[in-house]
Formats: sequence, C-alpha cells, structure tokens
Amino acid sequence: MPADRPAPPRPATLDEVARVAGVSRATVSRVVNGVATVDAALRRTVERAISTTGYLPNSAARSLVTRRAGSIALVLPEQGRMLGDPFFGRVVDGVLGVVRPRGVHLVLTTAGPGTGEQVVADLRQGRLDGAVLIHTHSADPLPALLTASRLPVVLSGRPATPTAITWVDVNQTAGAALAADHIAARGRRRVATISGPLDTPAGQDRLAGFRAAMAAHGLPDVPHAEGAFTGESGAAAVERLLAEHPDVDGLFVASDLMAHGALPVLRRHGRRVPDDVVVVGFDDSSSALACDPPLTTVRQPVEDMAAEMARLLLDQVDQPGRPARSVVFAPTLVVRESS
Repeated sequence: MPADRPAPPRPATLDEVARVAGVSRATVSRVVNGVATVDAALRRTVERAISTTGYLPNSAARSLVTRRAGSIALVLPEQGRMLGDPFFGRVVDGVLGVVRPRGVHLVLTTAGPGTGEQVVADLRQGRLDGAVLIHTHSADPLPALLTASRLPVVLSGRPATPTAITWVDVNQTAGAALAADHIAARGRRRVATISGPLDTPAGQDRLAGFRAAMAAHGLPDVPHAEGAFTGESGAAAVERLLAEHPDVDGLFVASDLMAHGALPVLRRHGRRVPDDVVVVGFDDSSSALACDPPLTTVRQPVEDMAAEMARLLLDQVDQPGRPARSVVFAPTLVVRESS
C-alpha cells in the first residue's frame, strides 16, 4: 500500500485573517472586495494579515458578485530596456504588494506596436479592470486614448502634455537640484550633466532642475549630453562630453544605470572618481551599489510610488468617474564614495 501522504495545508479563511488583523470578518470582506470606503490604515492592516496568513480570495466567486475581471495591467517599456533596468523590478514589487493581498492579478505587458489598442480592448471587454502605465514618451498615444475612453488608468510620471489623468511622480526638479547643490558644495566649477531622453518628462525635468540650481550657484552654462537611461548610452554620452570638456570636475548623470556605464569611461580617460570628478546619479537603484566606486545618488522611493499607483488605480475601479489626481513624492540624497 502506498505510504500515507500528509494532508495538504488547509487554506486560510476570512475568519483567520480577521483574527490576525484584529478586525471583524465583515471588514476583511470589504477589503478583499475592494470597497473604497475602508479607512486606509485599516486596509493596510488587513492587507498585512492577508499576507501573513496566506489567504487566497476566491476570485471566481468574487467576480460574479463584483462583475470585475480581478486583473490589472502593468504596461512597461520595450522589453530590451525593461530587462536591463532594476527600476522596473522595483515597480513590480511595489504594485504586487498592494494588489496581491486583495486577490487582484497583475498582467505584465511591454510597450510595442498594437499594445495600446489591445489594452483598451481588454478594458472595454472586461478582461482587465485598469492599467498602470510606466515611462511613456511624449508621442505615446496610450494615455490620451485611455483617458478619452474614460477607462481606469494611472500614469507613472508627469504626463508629457496636460491631460486629465491620474499620475504619480517624484519631484524630479527638486531631485536634480539636490545633486547640483551637492556638487557645488564639493567646490566643483567645471560641471556637466548627462540627461535622460528629452522626449520624456523625466529627462526634461531632471535637466531643467539641474541647470536652474547650478545657475543659482553661479554656473549658468552647464554642458550636457543626452542619454537614453541605459548603461550603453551613459558610456557614449560621457565620451562626447570628455571630447569637448576634458577638464570636467563634476558630473550629474540622470540615472544610476547611465552612471554605471559612464564610470569606466572616466577611468579609461585617467579621470579619478571622486578626486578628479565628483559623480552623482539618480534613482538609488541596485546599479548605484554596483558602481565602482559606489555611487552618490538621488533616491526616489520607487516601491512606495508604485504602491500608490496601484492604490489609486483600484480606487478608480471601485469608484468610476473619480476626478484625476496627482501625487508627488519627495526625493532624498544618498551620499556614497563617488563624491
């Protein structure tokens, strides 16, 4: 006879979640079903209890009651860039931390031909409840397409043009100003910057914020080379800068990944960091710690921002027609050995 196998663990129940959270079963049910009137702090307590107990909502039964798909889309940039940038993994972690306890499935898709039309079709036909859009370019029609269709959507970053859309961002100009103030405090006067792509609001705002702050420090003409938020583009941009400004002694690089590409080029040109050139990045991603030397950088709280995007999207799903909102997080400077 086959040996007795241990019985599979019994799934957690609403009552167990309620006991761990210290709330009523009805409150847990309201959180699981996405009722918008639940107090935010109470919701987070229940979400933690759901995670602790491993409770899994019955999504099929809930869909019959709520008439929702129980799924949202996270639309990421083109696949090649997504796989090389740790920023996007942090976004996924932040979104999952909110939607998973509520039994909402996350559908990952990457931008490309036809992506916008497919997302709109999935929303209209009830296969998705909403979408979070990450890092769109100025020419991307998807944000306007979704808002014109009055479909639930949240955008990562300030929209490129004024649009009635809910969005979450870090204060990009203030973050770049932190970098400028730090470089100026190190006594550097031959300062340059590698910007992000200037067809994105983040690229524009970080460049404008850095230049304005450096002008306030008496340096109104800061040379710059444009990058693409990739390591390869950072390496190419610093080569262009050094060709015209070989004596640069302070460098703001608008992403850690670009800085990671730029530092070896500085070294090949005999420029020691931080002795000859102070370098400051932006993001505080894992790339900052992988740099040699470890990178001083402007931190944006990506996981918290992504979690807020998920909450705002689920609020729209719960209460269609809510007015557009914007939430802006404060940046901080993390000082390491590159400055």
